[in-house]
Amino acid sequence: MPAETVLITGASSGIGMELARVFAAEGSNLVLAARREKRIAALAEQFRDEFVIDTVAIPADLSEPDTPQILLEKTQALGIEIDVLVNNAGFGQAGRFDRIDVNRHLDMIAVNIAALTHLTRLFLPGMVRRDRGGVLNVASTAAFVPGPLVAVYYASKAYVLSFTEALAEELAETSVTVSCLCPGPTKTEFAEIAGLDTSTLFRLGMADARKVAEAGVRGFRNRQVVILPGIRNKLTPPAIRVSPRSMVRKIVKKLQG
Repeated sequence: MPAETVLITGASSGIGMELARVFAAEGSNLVLAARREKRIAALAEQFRDEFVIDTVAIPADLSEPDTPQILLEKTQALGIEIDVLVNNAGFGQAGRFDRIDVNRHLDMIAVNIAALTHLTRLFLPGMVRRDRGGVLNVASTAAFVPGPLVAVYYASKAYVLSFTEALAEELAETSVTVSCLCPGPTKTEFAEIAGLDTSTLFRLGMADARKVAEAGVRGFRNRQVVILPGIRNKLTPPAIRVSPRSMVRKIVKKLQG
């Protein structure tokens, strides 16, 4: 059987780039998709030389509704079958909901929810037909709580987690894996872009993106549905379950400051 091919969105930096590196180290071929064309082209060349694998870079702005279909058509035109889809692209925005530009909210929903759903619907049927491969969605520990002052981002990640768990159960009797990686604060560009780099949440400590990616791929290979890298993150869901929701909201809001 030929080496698997992994399509990774948001692959130009951070967790996406490190996920690409981990899959490449296993011998997987890569399709890297991101807005920064020169950056992913350089990464594709670097991974090709370092790991002796096939790599393709496809510029993609997932805030545009046609982009998932374009990605499918471009991979098909190249004769590439996608065995593993990694929905990593996403962004957040800090601030009170009514003070953030509506287009920023809508772009966030487009990338974090709509594109992820569309890409999964386009590539999953082929995996099911071949009875192999799978989907690794990147959510966040934000998926487990409401997020005052980062409301749309937190809500979008709750969608990703719920969607992933539902698909994993639907496909439990197949050989197709569906997993959700839920990292906490991590050393990437995310916090600065979202306006959270000075928040208490990120000042309390950040995980290393490479270690998060390694945990993500390891959990995916083990068919783990919800992957929480690190002890602190593993403690988050049980702590939330036994805490009053009113208290959780207040704590999360304070952490954004």
